[in-house]
Amino acid sequence: MTSFGPAVFQLVLLRRMSDFQPELADEARRRLGASLADQREANKRWQAMVRSPRSRGALARYRSVLGPPESAERRTIGDLECEALLWPLPLWPDLRFEVLAAPDGAVWNEWLVRAPGARGPVLESADDLRPWSATVDEVARAFAPVRPMEGTAPTRWRLAFAARGRPCVAEFTYGLLQRVAVDGTREPDGS
Repeated sequence: MTSFGPAVFQLVLLRRMSDFQPELADEARRRLGASLADQREANKRWQAMVRSPRSRGALARYRSVLGPPESAERRTIGDLECEALLWPLPLWPDLRFEVLAAPDGAVWNEWLVRAPGARGPVLESADDLRPWSATVDEVARAFAPVRPMEGTAPTRWRLAFAARGRPCVAEFTYGLLQRVAVDGTREPDGS
């Protein structure tokens, strides 16, 4: 592992996802041709970049690691204006890594979203919520109204909602669905 580019960045995302879905993360790591040692080294290098006293801002860091964005557009969320930048990642061809940045370059949010024009999953019941199948936004739209909940780490989100009258809590890492608790218990497949 010499340069820190998109392939190595994916290992960082997989490191956090392996907390919930170790089998999926290991399979994806192997598809990248990386060892566990490579993944640990990637995470160590990423954390050093994030915590360095001479660190560039988060947006500059993403641009240096991921290159020029595939697209960038102005977006208004409520009464806030931001820039939405999208990067493709080979592990998830139907998704994009999205960074929402304030006008001053501060990063407000960073997560995986469905690629423009890519078809998302059909989500009608809790059974449709399989690990890595949907994004935060897709689950929120399919099961509205949802209640956002605090995640267990900065890269994690949780949504509470009802699916066919059953209370559910979906957990996400970097915006990608990891698991769902239905009626307060985990689904049998680990989701």
